[in-house]
Amino acid sequence: MSTLSELHLLTVLAQEMNMRKAAEKLFVTQPALSQRLQHIEKEWGTKIFLRSQKGLSLTPAGELIVRFAAETIEKEEQVREAIQSLDTKVHGTLKIAVASIVGQNWLPKVLKRFVNRYPQAKISLITGWSSEILKAIYEGQVHVGIIRGTPDWKGVKIHLFDDSLYLVDTEITSIDQVLGTDRPFVQFKSDSNYYQEIQEWWHRQFQTMPKRTIIVDQIETCKQMTFNGIGYAILPAITLNGNESNIFKIPLLDEQNREIKRETWLLGYESSFRLNQVTAFVDIVKEFVAEIEHN
Repeated sequence: MSTLSELHLLTVLAQEMNMRKAAEKLFVTQPALSQRLQHIEKEWGTKIFLRSQKGLSLTPAGELIVRFAAETIEKEEQVREAIQSLDTKVHGTLKIAVASIVGQNWLPKVLKRFVNRYPQAKISLITGWSSEILKAIYEGQVHVGIIRGTPDWKGVKIHLFDDSLYLVDTEITSIDQVLGTDRPFVQFKSDSNYYQEIQEWWHRQFQTMPKRTIIVDQIETCKQMTFNGIGYAILPAITLNGNESNIFKIPLLDEQNREIKRETWLLGYESSFRLNQVTAFVDIVKEFVAEIEHN
């Protein structure tokens, strides 16, 4: 049976599919890597990789062996985490997945406090749309996730904060002026939940489509285009620090004339919340949220 270091070697080779790149990543020479691979293949009694001018490719047997290697390494990490959780110190890797907008505008201050307080802990961070974050939690890729919107989640869920949605522009000072402008509505791609919320508000407010639209792939691009006077946009308060000059912010209101807000939640399975590094992170998050609410 291959050792854990040999299984790690196989997973790196499968990721890179290139002997030179894999050797660099493993800090060994190509001849040494080739020799170790030959030993592993001899141990398994089959070819795992085929070489060509284009690089490496997995054999059918190799696909099974590499999958086994990845699963074994993941299981080993889980056992190590369980052992570390018996200790009072906070170390190990904190695996978190966060909605991109939270990762860009809110999380850095929380993580700074976490790494300063627990220098022995490591962080693995994934960002993406909230739907992608939920998938990462379901599949066990991360310990906890932070998403936007109201979650359909049966495990542990902790409400973090709400932030209002604003129509933001350099010229428009009231909602009544929107249909009169020829400047475009700048929209950013997002998961269906957020997009649907905006669409419902727009239809309720105007009963017609925007005259012109510009679609961008990132909220930060949308924000910068708006701040530079290219068009108007609908942005959540989390992206606005309150010190923007020459920018008008008009809150979106629902049918009861209340501000429309976007919820942010921290989610995870019960088992993850028993890990020391997760408990420590959650405590810092709650501490940070309480400070913001107090101020």
